[in-house]
Amino acid sequence: MDATARLMTPDSADLLSEAVHRNRALSSTGVLERVFTFAFRSLVYPQIWEDPRADMEALELDSQSRIVTIASGGCNVMSYLTANPARIYAVDLNRTHIALLNLKLAAARHLPTHLAFFRFFGAADDRRNVYLYRDLIAPHLDASSRAYWEGRDATGRQRISRFARNFYRHGLLGRFISTGHILARVLGVNPKRLLEAKSLSEQREIFDREFAPAFERPLLRWLTANRASLFGLGIPPAQYEALSEHGAQPMASVLKARTERLATAFDLKDNYFAWQAFGRRYAAEGQGPCPPYLEKANFLAIKTRTGCVSAIHDNFIHFLENEPASSLDRYVLLDAQDWMDDKTLTKLWREITRTARPGARVIFRTAGEKTILPGRVPAALLDRWRYDEARSAEIHAKDRSAIYGGFHLYIKTA
Repeated sequence: MDATARLMTPDSADLLSEAVHRNRALSSTGVLERVFTFAFRSLVYPQIWEDPRADMEALELDSQSRIVTIASGGCNVMSYLTANPARIYAVDLNRTHIALLNLKLAAARHLPTHLAFFRFFGAADDRRNVYLYRDLIAPHLDASSRAYWEGRDATGRQRISRFARNFYRHGLLGRFISTGHILARVLGVNPKRLLEAKSLSEQREIFDREFAPAFERPLLRWLTANRASLFGLGIPPAQYEALSEHGAQPMASVLKARTERLATAFDLKDNYFAWQAFGRRYAAEGQGPCPPYLEKANFLAIKTRTGCVSAIHDNFIHFLENEPASSLDRYVLLDAQDWMDDKTLTKLWREITRTARPGARVIFRTAGEKTILPGRVPAALLDRWRYDEARSAEIHAKDRSAIYGGFHLYIKTA
Protein backbone atom coordinates (compact mmCIF):
# COMPACT_ATOMS: atom_id res chain seq x y z
CA MET A 1 0.00 0.00 0.00
CA ASP A 2 1.62 3.30 -1.06
CA ALA A 3 1.96 6.36 1.12
CA THR A 4 -0.80 8.29 -0.66
CA ALA A 5 -3.30 5.50 -0.17
CA ARG A 6 -2.46 5.27 3.53
CA LEU A 7 -3.45 8.92 3.99
CA MET A 8 -6.86 8.36 2.40
CA THR A 9 -8.40 6.98 5.58
CA PRO A 10 -11.69 7.78 7.34
CA ASP A 11 -11.98 10.49 9.95
CA SER A 12 -11.02 9.61 13.54
CA ALA A 13 -14.67 9.78 14.59
CA ASP A 14 -15.65 7.18 11.97
CA LEU A 15 -12.82 4.85 12.96
CA LEU A 16 -13.65 5.14 16.66
CA SER A 17 -17.35 4.59 16.07
CA GLU A 18 -16.59 1.45 14.12
CA ALA A 19 -14.34 0.14 16.91
CA VAL A 20 -16.45 1.00 19.97
CA HIS A 21 -20.14 1.18 19.07
CA ARG A 22 -21.90 -2.12 19.76
CA ASN A 23 -25.33 -0.93 20.91
CA ARG A 24 -28.18 1.24 19.68
CA ALA A 25 -27.57 4.95 20.09
CA LEU A 26 -30.62 5.45 22.33
CA SER A 27 -29.84 2.57 24.69
CA SER A 28 -28.08 3.37 27.97
CA THR A 29 -24.93 1.53 26.93
CA GLY A 30 -25.13 3.02 23.45
CA VAL A 31 -25.17 6.54 24.93
CA LEU A 32 -22.10 5.74 27.04
CA GLU A 33 -20.29 4.33 24.01
CA ARG A 34 -20.90 7.54 22.08
CA VAL A 35 -19.77 9.71 24.99
CA PHE A 36 -16.61 7.61 25.13
CA THR A 37 -15.86 8.00 21.42
CA PHE A 38 -16.37 11.77 21.69
CA ALA A 39 -13.85 11.93 24.55
CA PHE A 40 -11.43 9.61 22.76
CA ARG A 41 -11.05 11.85 19.68
CA SER A 42 -8.55 14.15 21.38
CA LEU A 43 -5.34 13.33 23.25
CA VAL A 44 -5.93 10.34 25.51
CA TYR A 45 -2.53 8.92 26.50
CA PRO A 46 0.36 11.34 27.06
CA GLN A 47 2.17 8.17 28.14
CA ILE A 48 1.32 4.61 27.12
CA TRP A 49 0.51 2.27 30.03
CA GLU A 50 1.99 -0.99 28.76
CA ASP A 51 5.49 -1.90 29.91
CA PRO A 52 7.87 -1.93 26.89
CA ARG A 53 10.40 -4.04 28.78
CA ALA A 54 7.80 -6.78 29.21
CA ASP A 55 6.76 -6.38 25.56
CA MET A 56 10.28 -6.76 24.23
CA GLU A 57 10.99 -9.80 26.38
CA ALA A 58 7.92 -11.54 24.96
CA LEU A 59 8.43 -10.37 21.37
CA GLU A 60 12.11 -11.42 21.19
CA LEU A 61 12.85 -8.68 18.65
CA ASP A 62 15.81 -8.81 16.30
CA SER A 63 17.03 -7.02 13.19
CA GLN A 64 14.60 -8.97 10.99
CA SER A 65 11.48 -8.22 13.00
CA ARG A 66 8.60 -6.51 11.22
CA ILE A 67 6.22 -5.14 13.84
CA VAL A 68 2.70 -3.81 13.59
CA THR A 69 1.49 -2.16 16.79
CA ILE A 70 -1.14 0.22 18.06
CA ALA A 71 0.66 3.56 18.39
CA SER A 72 -1.10 4.97 21.48
CA GLY A 73 1.19 7.54 23.16
CA GLY A 74 4.19 6.43 21.10
CA CYS A 75 6.43 5.55 24.07
CA ASN A 76 6.61 1.85 23.27
CA VAL A 77 7.08 2.38 19.55
CA MET A 78 10.10 4.55 20.33
CA SER A 79 11.37 2.08 22.92
CA TYR A 80 11.18 -0.85 20.48
CA LEU A 81 13.82 0.96 18.42
CA THR A 82 16.38 -0.01 21.04
CA ALA A 83 16.10 -3.59 19.71
CA ASN A 84 16.84 -2.44 16.12
CA PRO A 85 13.85 -4.06 14.33
CA ALA A 86 13.60 -3.97 10.55
CA ARG A 87 10.27 -2.13 10.48
CA ILE A 88 7.59 -0.77 12.80
CA TYR A 89 4.12 0.08 11.55
CA ALA A 90 2.40 2.14 14.27
CA VAL A 91 -1.34 2.26 13.62
CA ASP A 92 -3.93 4.19 15.60
CA LEU A 93 -7.59 5.23 15.37
CA ASN A 94 -6.77 8.52 17.04
CA ARG A 95 -5.14 11.14 14.81
CA THR A 96 -3.81 12.96 17.89
CA HIS A 97 -1.74 9.94 18.90
CA ILE A 98 -0.26 9.84 15.42
CA ALA A 99 0.67 13.53 15.76
CA LEU A 100 2.34 12.76 19.11
CA LEU A 101 4.36 9.89 17.67
CA ASN A 102 5.42 12.01 14.70
CA LEU A 103 6.53 14.73 17.14
CA LYS A 104 8.68 12.23 19.04
CA LEU A 105 10.22 10.85 15.86
CA ALA A 106 11.07 14.32 14.52
CA ALA A 107 12.47 15.40 17.88
CA ALA A 108 14.68 12.32 18.12
CA ARG A 109 16.07 13.01 14.64
CA HIS A 110 16.68 16.73 15.01
CA LEU A 111 17.30 17.61 18.65
CA PRO A 112 21.08 17.66 19.10
CA THR A 113 21.53 16.17 22.57
CA HIS A 114 19.97 13.75 24.99
CA LEU A 115 19.59 16.62 27.48
CA ALA A 116 17.36 18.52 25.05
CA PHE A 117 15.38 15.38 24.17
CA PHE A 118 14.83 14.43 27.81
CA ARG A 119 13.90 17.99 28.75
CA PHE A 120 11.25 17.87 26.03
CA PHE A 121 9.64 14.47 26.72
CA GLY A 122 10.98 13.54 30.16
CA ALA A 123 10.53 16.76 32.13
CA ALA A 124 8.04 18.19 29.58
CA ASP A 125 7.61 21.39 31.57
CA ASP A 126 10.17 23.87 30.24
CA ARG A 127 9.47 26.96 28.11
CA ARG A 128 12.60 26.23 26.10
CA ASN A 129 10.78 23.25 24.61
CA VAL A 130 8.50 25.57 22.66
CA TYR A 131 11.49 27.35 21.11
CA LEU A 132 13.15 24.03 20.30
CA TYR A 133 9.95 22.95 18.60
CA ARG A 134 9.78 26.09 16.44
CA ASP A 135 13.45 26.12 15.48
CA LEU A 136 14.41 22.46 15.16
CA ILE A 137 11.32 20.23 15.01
CA ALA A 138 8.44 22.00 13.27
CA PRO A 139 10.23 22.42 9.92
CA HIS A 140 10.53 18.63 9.70
CA LEU A 141 6.98 17.66 10.71
CA ASP A 142 4.30 16.55 8.26
CA ALA A 143 1.58 19.13 7.65
CA SER A 144 -1.14 17.32 9.65
CA SER A 145 0.99 16.87 12.77
CA ARG A 146 2.29 20.42 12.60
CA ALA A 147 -1.25 21.79 12.26
CA TYR A 148 -2.25 19.85 15.37
CA TRP A 149 0.60 21.07 17.58
CA GLU A 150 0.31 24.66 16.40
CA GLY A 151 -3.47 24.61 16.71
CA ARG A 152 -5.15 25.91 19.85
CA ASP A 153 -6.95 24.04 22.59
CA ALA A 154 -10.01 25.12 24.57
CA THR A 155 -7.89 27.57 26.60
CA GLY A 156 -6.70 29.37 23.46
CA ARG A 157 -3.09 28.19 23.88
CA GLN A 158 -1.13 26.38 21.20
CA ARG A 159 -1.04 22.68 22.00
CA ILE A 160 2.75 22.60 21.78
CA SER A 161 2.81 24.83 24.87
CA ARG A 162 1.75 21.80 26.92
CA PHE A 163 5.40 20.78 26.88
CA ALA A 164 6.12 23.95 28.85
CA ARG A 165 3.37 23.12 31.38
CA ASN A 166 3.94 19.44 32.24
CA PHE A 167 2.61 17.58 29.22
CA TYR A 168 1.76 14.58 31.42
CA ARG A 169 -1.00 16.51 33.16
CA HIS A 170 -2.83 16.92 29.84
CA GLY A 171 -4.93 14.57 27.77
CA LEU A 172 -7.75 12.38 29.01
CA LEU A 173 -5.43 10.22 31.12
CA GLY A 174 -3.48 13.17 32.50
CA ARG A 175 -6.67 14.88 33.62
CA PHE A 176 -7.98 11.61 35.06
CA ILE A 177 -4.85 11.18 37.19
CA SER A 178 -5.07 14.83 38.31
CA THR A 179 -8.71 14.33 39.26
CA GLY A 180 -7.73 11.17 41.12
CA HIS A 181 -5.20 13.17 43.12
CA ILE A 182 -7.88 15.74 44.04
CA LEU A 183 -10.28 12.98 45.08
CA ALA A 184 -7.53 11.30 47.09
CA ARG A 185 -6.86 14.52 48.99
CA VAL A 186 -10.60 14.84 49.72
CA LEU A 187 -10.41 11.31 51.17
CA GLY A 188 -7.37 12.26 53.24
CA VAL A 189 -4.66 10.67 51.09
CA ASN A 190 -1.66 12.39 49.50
CA PRO A 191 -0.57 10.13 46.59
CA LYS A 192 2.87 11.79 46.41
CA ARG A 193 3.66 10.39 49.84
CA LEU A 194 4.33 7.02 48.26
CA LEU A 195 7.31 8.48 46.38
CA GLU A 196 9.01 9.21 49.70
CA ALA A 197 9.39 5.47 50.40
CA LYS A 198 12.97 4.20 50.50
CA SER A 199 12.20 0.50 50.14
CA LEU A 200 9.51 -1.95 49.10
CA SER A 201 8.60 -2.50 52.73
CA GLU A 202 8.04 1.25 53.18
CA GLN A 203 5.92 1.29 50.03
CA ARG A 204 3.79 -1.47 51.54
CA GLU A 205 3.47 0.36 54.87
CA ILE A 206 2.34 3.59 53.20
CA PHE A 207 -0.17 1.80 50.99
CA ASP A 208 -1.70 -0.20 53.82
CA ARG A 209 -1.86 2.78 56.18
CA GLU A 210 -2.94 5.57 53.82
CA PHE A 211 -4.25 4.20 50.52
CA ALA A 212 -6.12 0.98 51.31
CA PRO A 213 -8.75 2.54 53.64
CA ALA A 214 -9.74 5.08 50.96
CA PHE A 215 -11.02 2.33 48.67
CA GLU A 216 -13.59 1.38 51.30
CA ARG A 217 -15.05 4.88 51.50
CA PRO A 218 -18.66 5.09 50.24
CA LEU A 219 -17.90 8.12 48.02
CA LEU A 220 -15.23 6.26 46.03
CA ARG A 221 -17.33 3.12 45.75
CA TRP A 222 -20.29 5.15 44.50
CA LEU A 223 -18.25 7.10 41.95
CA THR A 224 -16.53 4.04 40.48
CA ALA A 225 -19.82 2.12 40.18
CA ASN A 226 -20.59 4.38 37.19
CA ARG A 227 -19.40 2.86 33.90
CA ALA A 228 -18.33 6.31 32.69
CA SER A 229 -16.00 6.77 35.67
CA LEU A 230 -13.06 5.08 33.92
CA PHE A 231 -13.32 6.84 30.55
CA GLY A 232 -10.26 8.82 31.60
CA LEU A 233 -8.26 5.59 31.61
CA GLY A 234 -9.38 4.92 28.04
CA ILE A 235 -11.76 2.20 29.23
CA PRO A 236 -15.03 1.98 27.25
CA PRO A 237 -18.19 0.33 28.65
CA ALA A 238 -17.35 -3.14 27.27
CA GLN A 239 -13.97 -3.14 29.00
CA TYR A 240 -15.48 -1.83 32.23
CA GLU A 241 -17.74 -4.88 32.22
CA ALA A 242 -14.74 -7.17 31.74
CA LEU A 243 -12.88 -5.48 34.60
CA SER A 244 -15.81 -5.88 36.98
CA GLU A 245 -16.50 -9.43 35.78
CA HIS A 246 -19.89 -8.18 34.60
CA GLY A 247 -20.77 -6.79 38.01
CA ALA A 248 -19.46 -9.68 40.11
CA GLN A 249 -16.67 -7.50 41.53
CA PRO A 250 -17.22 -3.94 42.82
CA MET A 251 -15.06 -1.64 40.72
CA ALA A 252 -13.57 -0.06 43.85
CA SER A 253 -12.25 -3.49 44.86
CA VAL A 254 -10.77 -4.07 41.41
CA LEU A 255 -9.07 -0.66 41.45
CA LYS A 256 -7.75 -1.28 44.94
CA ALA A 257 -6.07 -4.52 43.83
CA ARG A 258 -4.54 -2.91 40.74
CA THR A 259 -3.35 0.16 42.68
CA GLU A 260 -1.87 -2.06 45.37
CA ARG A 261 0.19 -3.93 42.79
CA LEU A 262 1.39 -0.69 41.21
CA ALA A 263 2.32 0.72 44.62
CA THR A 264 3.92 -2.33 46.23
CA ALA A 265 4.99 -4.98 43.69
CA PHE A 266 7.97 -3.10 42.22
CA ASP A 267 10.66 -0.90 43.71
CA LEU A 268 10.12 2.78 42.90
CA LYS A 269 13.69 2.90 41.62
CA ASP A 270 12.58 0.67 38.74
CA ASN A 271 9.00 1.72 38.06
CA TYR A 272 8.32 4.89 36.12
CA PHE A 273 4.62 4.01 35.94
CA ALA A 274 4.38 4.53 39.70
CA TRP A 275 6.10 7.92 39.34
CA GLN A 276 3.48 8.98 36.81
CA ALA A 277 0.54 7.62 38.80
CA PHE A 278 1.54 8.96 42.21
CA GLY A 279 3.68 11.97 41.23
CA ARG A 280 2.31 12.95 37.77
CA ARG A 281 5.90 13.12 36.44
CA TYR A 282 9.14 11.22 36.05
CA ALA A 283 11.89 11.63 38.61
CA ALA A 284 13.52 15.08 38.39
CA GLU A 285 16.47 15.54 36.02
CA GLY A 286 16.36 11.92 34.92
CA GLN A 287 17.48 10.74 38.37
CA GLY A 288 15.06 7.84 38.33
CA PRO A 289 13.32 5.32 36.07
CA CYS A 290 11.96 6.38 32.68
CA PRO A 291 10.90 4.66 29.44
CA PRO A 292 13.77 3.07 27.47
CA TYR A 293 13.54 5.65 24.70
CA LEU A 294 14.33 8.41 27.20
CA GLU A 295 17.38 6.71 28.71
CA LYS A 296 20.65 8.44 27.88
CA ALA A 297 22.34 5.20 26.85
CA ASN A 298 19.72 4.69 24.10
CA PHE A 299 19.61 8.19 22.63
CA LEU A 300 21.95 7.68 19.67
CA ALA A 301 20.36 4.35 18.76
CA ILE A 302 16.89 5.95 18.79
CA LYS A 303 18.12 8.91 16.72
CA THR A 304 19.58 6.71 13.97
CA ARG A 305 16.67 4.26 13.73
CA THR A 306 13.60 6.50 13.49
CA GLY A 307 13.44 5.95 9.73
CA CYS A 308 12.10 2.43 10.20
CA VAL A 309 8.85 3.72 11.80
CA SER A 310 5.69 4.48 9.82
CA ALA A 311 2.91 6.26 11.74
CA ILE A 312 -0.47 5.40 10.21
CA HIS A 313 -3.92 6.76 11.03
CA ASP A 314 -6.17 3.78 10.40
CA ASN A 315 -8.06 0.87 11.88
CA PHE A 316 -5.71 -2.05 12.73
CA ILE A 317 -7.76 -4.53 10.69
CA HIS A 318 -8.00 -2.18 7.69
CA PHE A 319 -4.23 -1.82 7.76
CA LEU A 320 -3.65 -5.58 7.79
CA GLU A 321 -6.10 -6.12 4.93
CA ASN A 322 -3.77 -4.15 2.67
CA GLU A 323 -0.58 -5.98 3.67
CA PRO A 324 0.83 -8.97 1.74
CA ALA A 325 0.52 -12.49 3.07
CA SER A 326 3.35 -13.69 5.34
CA SER A 327 4.86 -10.19 5.57
CA LEU A 328 4.83 -9.48 9.33
CA ASP A 329 6.04 -11.35 12.40
CA ARG A 330 5.32 -9.28 15.51
CA TYR A 331 1.90 -7.92 16.52
CA VAL A 332 1.18 -5.70 19.54
CA LEU A 333 -2.55 -5.32 20.24
CA LEU A 334 -2.37 -3.59 23.64
CA ASP A 335 -5.79 -4.12 25.26
CA ALA A 336 -7.84 -3.30 22.15
CA GLN A 337 -9.45 -6.74 21.91
CA ASP A 338 -11.38 -6.02 25.10
CA TRP A 339 -13.36 -3.56 22.99
CA MET A 340 -14.26 -6.06 20.26
CA ASP A 341 -17.23 -8.31 19.62
CA ASP A 342 -16.77 -11.87 18.34
CA LYS A 343 -17.20 -10.92 14.69
CA THR A 344 -14.49 -8.26 14.91
CA LEU A 345 -12.15 -10.56 16.83
CA THR A 346 -12.50 -13.22 14.15
CA LYS A 347 -11.85 -10.71 11.38
CA LEU A 348 -8.76 -9.46 13.22
CA TRP A 349 -7.29 -12.91 13.76
CA ARG A 350 -8.04 -13.95 10.20
CA GLU A 351 -5.92 -11.03 8.98
CA ILE A 352 -3.19 -11.61 11.58
CA THR A 353 -2.98 -15.28 10.54
CA ARG A 354 -2.88 -14.40 6.85
CA THR A 355 -0.14 -11.79 7.18
CA ALA A 356 1.94 -13.64 9.79
CA ARG A 357 5.18 -15.42 9.00
CA PRO A 358 5.87 -18.82 10.61
CA GLY A 359 6.95 -18.27 14.22
CA ALA A 360 5.23 -14.88 14.41
CA ARG A 361 4.36 -13.59 17.88
CA VAL A 362 1.27 -11.74 19.05
CA ILE A 363 1.05 -10.07 22.45
CA PHE A 364 -1.89 -8.38 24.12
CA ARG A 365 -3.26 -7.49 27.53
CA THR A 366 -6.71 -7.99 29.01
CA ALA A 367 -8.70 -6.37 31.79
CA GLY A 368 -9.43 -9.83 33.20
CA GLU A 369 -6.87 -12.52 33.92
CA LYS A 370 -7.65 -15.06 31.20
CA THR A 371 -7.16 -14.94 27.44
CA ILE A 372 -10.41 -13.93 25.77
CA LEU A 373 -9.92 -15.82 22.48
CA PRO A 374 -11.05 -19.45 23.06
CA GLY A 375 -14.72 -19.87 22.20
CA ARG A 376 -14.85 -16.48 20.50
CA VAL A 377 -12.38 -16.97 17.61
CA PRO A 378 -12.97 -20.08 15.45
CA ALA A 379 -10.82 -23.07 16.37
CA ALA A 380 -9.66 -23.34 12.75
CA LEU A 381 -7.83 -20.04 13.23
CA LEU A 382 -6.63 -20.52 16.81
CA ASP A 383 -5.32 -24.00 16.04
CA ARG A 384 -2.62 -22.34 13.94
CA TRP A 385 -1.32 -20.60 17.06
CA ARG A 386 0.13 -21.82 20.35
CA TYR A 387 -0.82 -19.99 23.50
CA ASP A 388 2.24 -19.91 25.75
CA GLU A 389 0.38 -19.77 29.03
CA ALA A 390 3.40 -20.25 31.29
CA ARG A 391 5.46 -17.57 29.55
CA SER A 392 2.46 -15.23 29.55
CA ALA A 393 2.07 -15.55 33.31
CA GLU A 394 5.81 -15.08 33.83
CA ILE A 395 5.88 -11.85 31.84
CA HIS A 396 2.67 -10.56 33.40
CA ALA A 397 4.38 -10.83 36.78
CA LYS A 398 7.11 -8.52 35.46
CA ASP A 399 4.76 -5.93 33.92
CA ARG A 400 5.44 -2.80 35.94
CA SER A 401 2.35 -0.90 34.82
CA ALA A 402 0.38 -3.37 36.96
CA ILE A 403 -3.04 -2.20 35.77
CA TYR A 404 -4.01 -5.16 33.58
CA GLY A 405 -5.36 -8.51 34.68
CA GLY A 406 -3.46 -10.57 32.13
CA PHE A 407 -0.62 -10.57 29.58
CA HIS A 408 -0.88 -13.02 26.70
CA LEU A 409 1.58 -14.41 24.15
CA TYR A 410 0.57 -16.39 21.05
CA ILE A 411 3.10 -17.95 18.65
CA LYS A 412 2.24 -19.09 15.13
CA THR A 413 2.86 -22.78 14.54
CA ALA A 414 1.41 -23.34 11.05
